[in-house]
Amino acid sequence: MSVGRVIVGDSCVAEGADWLAGRDSRFAAALEQTGPLPLRLREDGFAALLSAIVSQQVSTASAQAIWGRMVAAGLVTPERVAAADEEALRAVGLSRPKMRYARALAGAGLNYAALRATPTEEVIATLTAVPGIGVWTAEIYAMFSLGRADVFAPGDLALQEAARLLFDLPERPKERVFRDMAEDWRPWRSVAARLLWSYYRVVKNREGIS
Repeated sequence: MSVGRVIVGDSCVAEGADWLAGRDSRFAAALEQTGPLPLRLREDGFAALLSAIVSQQVSTASAQAIWGRMVAAGLVTPERVAAADEEALRAVGLSRPKMRYARALAGAGLNYAALRATPTEEVIATLTAVPGIGVWTAEIYAMFSLGRADVFAPGDLALQEAARLLFDLPERPKERVFRDMAEDWRPWRSVAARLLWSYYRVVKNREGIS
């Protein structure tokens, strides 16, 4: 089993967007409103996953503030996190559960370089075996830190709401239904996600959706 297509630049995203627009006229209409889709690639590795854990269940502003303190304290490597005592982790703003998750990630011994050549399903299974990393976080990591072109995050509420609006559904699709629905967007499911997120922002700004 291979990793499949990997997104490495804007041209890859544009290729996927064109494919989706040709497959479904509603995607084409959404793309006209959003314009070119963002690349959104980021670095992989321990810090990327630790940042995702920090961001869970807090506002964007709070997450950025906590992460800024962690960077300033040098708490962005497995060695430094593992060596930090509870007082040091509390001082940067980590809750007790997140301290536990950060330490679990630090001690997990993940081979981040090897994950780059690992099929997406195995990546998600490997990451979700670490306490504090759920399926959504693992899917987002595969999508943006590993650049996988064909991964989706059906549990994402913004994606669900965007799909409800774009496809004129009676309600937000449940995660299992949404995952099945996204099968039709292979092999560009991560570009479909980018398109739906962008469409959500456009409609939200236009109509004041919260």
